[in-house]
Parts: sequence; C-alpha cells; structure tokens
Amino acid sequence: MKKKVSLKDIAAHVGVSTALVSYVLNNKKEGRISKEVTAKIKQAAIDLNYQPNQIARSLKAQKTLTIGLIVADIANPYSSQIARIIEDEAQRHGYTVIFGSSDESGSKTQDLIMLLMNRQVDGFIIAFPERCEEQVNYLKRVGVPFVMIDRYFPEITANCVTIDNYRAAAKAVQHLIDNGRKRIGVVSYATTLHHLNERQRGAVELMNDPSLVGEVRIDHVAEDVTAAVTRFLSQPEPVDAIFFTTNLLTISGLKSLNERKIRIPDEVAVVGFDETDAFDLFYAPVTYVRQPMTELGSEAVKLLLNAIENPDSYESVILDTELIIRQSSVISR
Repeated sequence: MKKKVSLKDIAAHVGVSTALVSYVLNNKKEGRISKEVTAKIKQAAIDLNYQPNQIARSLKAQKTLTIGLIVADIANPYSSQIARIIEDEAQRHGYTVIFGSSDESGSKTQDLIMLLMNRQVDGFIIAFPERCEEQVNYLKRVGVPFVMIDRYFPEITANCVTIDNYRAAAKAVQHLIDNGRKRIGVVSYATTLHHLNERQRGAVELMNDPSLVGEVRIDHVAEDVTAAVTRFLSQPEPVDAIFFTTNLLTISGLKSLNERKIRIPDEVAVVGFDETDAFDLFYAPVTYVRQPMTELGSEAVKLLLNAIENPDSYESVILDTELIIRQSSVISR
C-alpha cells in the first residue's frame, strides 16, 4: 500500500517548516509568507498527491469546518451572488460551504436543515421562506449556531443580517415623486415575509393612492404581474410610475409593459429592486435599489463564526442600500 503523504513530506520537498506548510494549506493568512513560497507549497501538495485527513482535523478542532447555506433559489441572481460571496468569505477563514435551495418551501427547508445537521455542519446561514418560525426556534432549542440573512422574523431574537427595507423602498418612491410622478403603483408579493412587507409599507406610505398595490402569488408571478399592470393602466387616471419590490417582479413587469407598447420612462417610469444583468439589456436601463451584497455576505459569515465560538451571543446587523438612478425613471430634458 502506498505511503500517505504528510505535511512533513511537503515541508521536506519545498525546504520549509512543517508548521509553515500547515499554515498555508489551512488557508490562514500571513503577510510574512511570500506569494512565491505559498505557491510552491500548494504546488508541492498537488504534485505529491497530498490528501488531508479531514476526520482527524475535525476531531482535533471539534469542528467540521463546514457551513450549511440555504438560499431561496440558487437560480435567482440575488441568491447565486450572495452564495458566491459567502463561499469566498468562508474560505478565507478555512471553512467550506455546502449549499441548498429551499425553493421557498418550509418543508424543504426543514429537510435541508436535518440533512446538513447529519453532515455535522458547524452552523447555518439561512434565507428562510415564510412561515418558518418553527424551524428557527428548533435551531435555537438544539443549540445549533445560525444566522438569518435577508429574511428574518422580528419577534424572534437571533443572529440576523439584513437591509433597511422600509427606508430603501421609501427612497425609491420619493425619487419618483421628486421626478414629477403623481400616480405610483407598487407590485409586491402576497407574503408574510417581514422584509418584503416592509418594502411595501415604505412605498405605500408615500403614495397618493395606497390602493394602487398589486400583490403577486409566488407561484403565479407572470399571471399576477400582468393583472396588476393591466389594472394600473386601466384606471380612469392611469399610473405614471411603478415600483417593483424584487428583481423577478421587475423583469416580469418590464415584459408586460413592453407587450402593451408602453414607453419607458415617457409614459410610465420604472424602479426595481436588486441587481441583475437584464436591467442593463433593457432599452431604458433600469433604476434599481442596490443591496450591499459583499457586506451582507461577509457580515453573515462574521456573525456565524462568532456564534460558533460564543453560542449565547446574538447580534442584528441592518445595512443601508443605494438607489442607482438610470434612464427608466428619469425623462431627459
């Protein structure tokens, strides 16, 4: 049987200490280690076919150095971007991320939690679907470290990283008002999720007609967005602006407006939420609320690592957003 390559073998091959090899291969940062030496150590590990003993490492640290990440839908640009940021940030601290998508299903979220707990992840970062309070309380009861990201339940004390959704929506609608829009419609999800309802609340409180809200079922997006846009445009006094509270609603809304040959922004101004490449490809680049994705991801990892070391500590981080103003909401003079 072929002898298993050790850290000592790599150290001898490169001509450095075993401690230095361990430092580099465990992804720890050290400014005094040159890039050249780091590259030599990593290449030697590949050339010698080094395979770390994860079981021994886990027993020694009493950790698996893995994080369970559950997002709403990895196909959504928001979810995929935040997942990549979390993965990169976790790797900086020597952790591996195992992904799962809830598909906005509470039962699937529960299944993923149990699956990942059986894999003995050290903790979770989760974007919970609606009506998942029991899953949150379960994690608290069994003492598993976790951080809620983006979505949260205000009545439950837990680690959380989110944005000021109310302020973000209010800023978007105020921008439309400042640009002369009088009749503003809002398209949002029919949901119990607090963060989305805060977006709706922030928008509605500034509108002249709070009845101009179109609520969309999550499993009937195209149909319900079309119905909302049709209703807005069929009023005796049609809307002259629409605020969409997510990127998927925005894209569906743009398709609906385009099919009706509505000129944007001349007839109807549009503001969306979250970033997606589709906003750049539209003939009138879309104004949108930009979330601080890098900060959301890095803060979530930071809070989780702290929770792993300090299980009884809880922290809530609320980040601000930026309104990116482009052609879809401003008429050129």
